[in-house]
Amino acid sequence: MRTVCLTWAKLAFPIAGKVSINGDMLIIWLQLAFCASVIAIAGSRLSFYGDVIADKTGLSGNWIGMILLASVTSLPELITGISASALANAPNIAAGNVLGSCLVNLAMLVVIDFLHNRESFYRRASRNHILSAGFGVLLVSFIGISILFGSMTAELAIGHVGIQSFIIVMLYAFAIRTVLVHEREQRKDFSEAVADRYPHLTLSGALIGYSLAASVVVAAGIWLPFVGTRLAEVMGWNGSFVGALLIAGATTLPELAVTISSIRIGALDMAIANLLGSNLFNTTILAVDDLFYLNGPIYSNVSPAHAFSALSAAAMTGLAVIGLASPPAKRLMRSMGWVSIGMLSIYILNAYVLFYHAQ
Repeated sequence: MRTVCLTWAKLAFPIAGKVSINGDMLIIWLQLAFCASVIAIAGSRLSFYGDVIADKTGLSGNWIGMILLASVTSLPELITGISASALANAPNIAAGNVLGSCLVNLAMLVVIDFLHNRESFYRRASRNHILSAGFGVLLVSFIGISILFGSMTAELAIGHVGIQSFIIVMLYAFAIRTVLVHEREQRKDFSEAVADRYPHLTLSGALIGYSLAASVVVAAGIWLPFVGTRLAEVMGWNGSFVGALLIAGATTLPELAVTISSIRIGALDMAIANLLGSNLFNTTILAVDDLFYLNGPIYSNVSPAHAFSALSAAAMTGLAVIGLASPPAKRLMRSMGWVSIGMLSIYILNAYVLFYHAQ
């Protein structure tokens, strides 16, 4: 019986090489499961305390999701990108992590739509998300163009940092300011007294709880990419695919946990703002990676396949804008709208291109 089990395991994991099926590989999978479990539990508390902070301060769920939650849940991507650029000299991992994380975040909108089985979640979402999504299209498109023409613009670098990185940071700052000013004006036009939904909690207690949950999410999120990298080495996958799908999927687990938890407590706009805000924050991570990558502008040293990922992210975000501006009235197969099906199709196509054609 033991021989049969080992034979099946070798067929199931043919590229595992010399790694013991019952030893190292099992430990790696257990570490991955442990990280995911810790992030899921801490992420649920993060969403809860974020909602409490929004209630106590009068800030909108959009603001909390876009700034507070997005900055915390994106820290694993930041640490992973710096490590890949400065220590591992792996620009493809760094670029793939950023763009892949954007794609995974957008794919989570499909998950949200699927969980809202009665009607499309776009019909309940705030139209204020259109502005942040529009800036997301602008930033990821600019990154895609920077990668395509990176070798032609290498001489425009300031030191070893590409001029594109400075433009990305300025665009991000302008986007955040514009979104927050717009929302502040919207709230002036519409305000109402809302009863305290958490009378048994204080703002200071919520801030402490939020900080503790954020610390756990960040700690587990920082460890997670290293586990994912080790697993990728065992499986023998290429750098672009690993960065854009495996590592990106690992580092976006905090976003997934926060998104699902936010939906469960009824904070839909906070969940959407977290995903779109994380994508805006992620684009600046590539600029930070460029700073730590000392072999010239990172845009001219990565695979052109990442430009396809940027194009895919822009197209998926564009579909999200359409869904927010004109919510689908009908659901196909009673599961999701045509906007979500289009986004899912683009995500699968991008995964196929990276797996079979990236280097």
